[in-house]
Amino acid sequence: MLQKTNRLTLVEQVALQMEGLIESGKWAVGMRIPAEPELMVELNVSRNTLREAVRALIHAGLLKTKQGDGTYVCSSSALGVVLQKRILRSDTLKTLEVRQALEREGAHLAAQRRTSEEARELLLQLERCEAAAARGDIDGFVAEDIRLHQTIVAASHNEILLELYDHIAEASQDSITSLTRYEVKADFLEIHRQLVEAIVGQDADQAAAAVHRYISESKAVFEGREEEQR
Repeated sequence: MLQKTNRLTLVEQVALQMEGLIESGKWAVGMRIPAEPELMVELNVSRNTLREAVRALIHAGLLKTKQGDGTYVCSSSALGVVLQKRILRSDTLKTLEVRQALEREGAHLAAQRRTSEEARELLLQLERCEAAAARGDIDGFVAEDIRLHQTIVAASHNEILLELYDHIAEASQDSITSLTRYEVKADFLEIHRQLVEAIVGQDADQAAAAVHRYISESKAVFEGREEEQR
């Protein structure tokens, strides 16, 4: 038998309001949230209620407290926290398989839906990747490469796909960085150029095929490193 749902407690309401500020970007990751007195006035709640709400968000992984400094935003959403914890329990190969699924669909849709402005931005972002690689700036290349893939997925115009991808990219950044350091070579860059040109040319099948090729290369790099360590 279905039970009557309970109304949200005041603490839950305050926590949801604060979570909304985080998810909207008003409280960005890395930002120190306002001090207790300010929040008590803004939210019109008591100190105890506010502290309970903050504790709930700390437990959820959205906030963290630095002793003597304040409370900071450490994740953009509860979904991101869940995905991060799950990815940390997975190996790189499984993460690559998830990336392939999301990036392939993102590229396929981007080729169909990208705007003229997005096509120009993709070409500019590709040039930034190639420039970083040319000057041997590995850290710069990694950052630009991640932005390139986020730009591609954004051009799919599927907000759910973009949110999932952003969280996956954030949670798996260490493994992406580790693999990308081994992948800055001519053929890897050429595949990315083929990917962008396929999206610009609105060839969805070629865009998806390019994703398959560079993920296959990443898998080969991972498996080669695993073999060396045995």
